[in-house]
Amino acid sequence: MLRRDVLKALAALAAIPSAALAADAPLRTGAPTPFNAQTVRNRAREMAASDYTPRPRIPKEWQDISYDQYRKIWFDTRNALWENTKRPQRLDVFPPGLYFPQAVEINIVENSGAAPLLFDLDVFDRTDTFPDLPLNDHMGYSGLRLRADLLGSGTYTEYAVFQGASYFRGIGTGEIYGLSARGLALKTGEPEGEEFPDFIAFWIETPMSSSKSVTLHALMDSPSCTGAFRFDITHGNVLDMEIEATIFARTEMTHVGIAPLTSMFLFDSTDRARFSDFRPNVHDSDGLLIHNGKGEAIWRPLANPTTLQISAFSDENPKGFGLMQRKRAFDDFNDLEALYHKRPSVWITPRGTWGEGAVTLVEIPADLEIYDNIVAYWRPSAPIAAGAEYPMRYRLQWGADPAPSIPALVSVRGTAMGGRPEGGIVMVIDFDDGGSLPQDLSEVDVILRSSHGTTTSGTLQRNPETNGPRLAFTFQPDGADFSEFRVQLHTNDQPLSEIWLYRWTKTA
Repeated sequence: MLRRDVLKALAALAAIPSAALAADAPLRTGAPTPFNAQTVRNRAREMAASDYTPRPRIPKEWQDISYDQYRKIWFDTRNALWENTKRPQRLDVFPPGLYFPQAVEINIVENSGAAPLLFDLDVFDRTDTFPDLPLNDHMGYSGLRLRADLLGSGTYTEYAVFQGASYFRGIGTGEIYGLSARGLALKTGEPEGEEFPDFIAFWIETPMSSSKSVTLHALMDSPSCTGAFRFDITHGNVLDMEIEATIFARTEMTHVGIAPLTSMFLFDSTDRARFSDFRPNVHDSDGLLIHNGKGEAIWRPLANPTTLQISAFSDENPKGFGLMQRKRAFDDFNDLEALYHKRPSVWITPRGTWGEGAVTLVEIPADLEIYDNIVAYWRPSAPIAAGAEYPMRYRLQWGADPAPSIPALVSVRGTAMGGRPEGGIVMVIDFDDGGSLPQDLSEVDVILRSSHGTTTSGTLQRNPETNGPRLAFTFQPDGADFSEFRVQLHTNDQPLSEIWLYRWTKTA
């Protein structure tokens, strides 16, 4: 949960021009072994035929260092792979220790061979207060970072990180890290606890000198399954990842999360009163967007509930889904350090046929912004049988607004709510202005439903700040502990807006 602190500290390291100083201890590789398109799949299949065996750990002294101590060792970017070459990418590595007690195998692929990166403590810089720690045969790097000259300035800036379990992060040009993706989610929200698969090995193909793309292969392992992944990554204003993977099941898998995303939502104007904070909003993402197989566009604002909350949006062959950060102005957050308005949204586009299942949203209570308390993923309806091979393909895009637009529909801009002095709760939904929006809002029909309690019919009027429509209505819980809401604007019996879905829960 606290890995965001680690990545925040590491991301703060300034990138340096490639022609700066000579490397002191450049990354070195060992003897290559043959590599082809089936190497990772074959290894994953072979591992799945045997019982799971945990990887050995680095010395306990490395595991016991504090967060402040871990920040005092960092990779010297002069030692990056492909530094001072015409290759368009740079590859950095992360030190082991603290939250990362097991080494990750990293291999460099070139000319049909894969050469392992050799562990060398000298590739890192350290302050004089970093402790002198013992080494053992299990030492290694804990992950990797990719950098490129994103702006053509000669400065190589990071755009993707793979570190910790099967977590990885990306950003479009000019953004800062926010939410994370994972290779696979298992048993999320289950009473017996979640299972976290690990990426235990990577293979990075040496990039062509004229390419903005890099190909990375990953081997995943966990008690329930193994997995072989291929990432084709292209940086830009929207960072693009084409992902192809096969899961090899050791056991029957009844709760599988495909293309999982993990984010943070502390509060916004729906529950501002719960937090004493100078900022109006604190979150990496503010909503789940779904384009379902029926052609509907659904916007589900995120919440920070007081108890665990799981929502499943049943579907067949979804067109896409993702966690969005729609608030994009500094004044939305008023935070000079976290810069939440620069955090990316992530959109997932399924490739092929995904069949029946549900986009699943897990919202976990949180009292601090250091916790990632939001998880979203696709959960197939059918279990994956023991011994089965489960293929999956999807596109993952990181950027300010990577979701494809539906020109006929206006988007939800924001949600707010609060108590009325005379009783009840005022709920306010702002929609964007759009070409299909009639000038006369009396021509717009409001479709409003709630599962519990009662609501007024609502008032629709134009917001002079956005020129889009604002719907305000009053909700009376009538003793209910929760209520599910569905709102959509229509004209001439046709959808005009996204579907706004919200789950209200009693907080006291």
